[in-house]
Amino acid sequence: MARLSSLPDAVPLRRACEAVGFSRATLYRRRAPATKPRAKRGPRRSPRALKPDERAKVIAVLHAPEFADQPPREIYGALLSLGVFLCSPRTMYRILASLRQSTERRRGHVRTAHAMPKLEAYAPNQVWTWDITKVAGELPGLLYFVFVIIDLFSRMVVGWMVAETENAKLAGHMISSTMKLHDIPAGTLTIHSDRGAPMTARSMNQLLQTLGVEQSLSRPRVSNDNPLVESFFKTAKYQPEYPSRFASPIHVRAWFQEYFDWYCHHHHHQGLALFTPADVFYGRIADVAATRQAALDAAYALHPERFVRGRPCVRLPPTRVHINLRLDDPITQPDRAEHETLARELRAPTRTQ
Repeated sequence: MARLSSLPDAVPLRRACEAVGFSRATLYRRRAPATKPRAKRGPRRSPRALKPDERAKVIAVLHAPEFADQPPREIYGALLSLGVFLCSPRTMYRILASLRQSTERRRGHVRTAHAMPKLEAYAPNQVWTWDITKVAGELPGLLYFVFVIIDLFSRMVVGWMVAETENAKLAGHMISSTMKLHDIPAGTLTIHSDRGAPMTARSMNQLLQTLGVEQSLSRPRVSNDNPLVESFFKTAKYQPEYPSRFASPIHVRAWFQEYFDWYCHHHHHQGLALFTPADVFYGRIADVAATRQAALDAAYALHPERFVRGRPCVRLPPTRVHINLRLDDPITQPDRAEHETLARELRAPTRTQ
């Protein structure tokens, strides 16, 4: 820096800076005499701004009883018709915004905060979930409706119905007849659904209160609040033999009756540790688990080297099935002695080993 400053005038400064790898801008800035920092200025005021007395006059007009409930454009038009001009409507809006008086004053649509449904089941017939799906008829625009009730704990289809329309009366008849079929006492069942018209109808709410059933509803536009039924309908409609169109309600009933029989009694559900919904619903877990464990023990005795983790043990269905609960949420029914006893028996080595 000192050498660059002491160069004779005959030497070009640009070439000298390039030779030593120094920036000319930095050199000029360091050689410039130190100046006094400029004082900070306040906010710049536009020459077109209203004067304080004019602004106060506008505020007084905006707060006047005849204009207090009117928007600025209405006030502007009324004053202009009287031959008075104070400012533009946009200036009125800016003044109101500075006073925090430009918010919506009318009572418009208020969003209701719906609580997240939290459900859990430790045995069959504690929580049912139900929904309605549409299937295409033979003609364009013709639809049939399939009503389905699924037990949350076992995924068992406990009730279903096919109709040519959907309404709360049909849904209420299906629910009451299904409860009578399974002999559900009052005060022991919770029925969960989304917020469709049949589910939120007043007649449905009154029927559930009469039957002693607690009603649970999903949040609007949140399909994850009723996941088991949504997944069930997807499994049905993704079957290879699912018809693209149904010829009649009789055709719909025949196909779904066959599908429900397969789903409940022959479908090894991944969420149930590959047990069928009927095995869990009717309490056949111990017998089926014993058969499976015997097959695994025989395979282990024949080729133990193929099981790198040691003796295999049958996986059992979960003892707690829930919707929107976390794993660390407290368990309201901790009595799982029967399930734990069965698991210990399956883990215990047999005498022949």
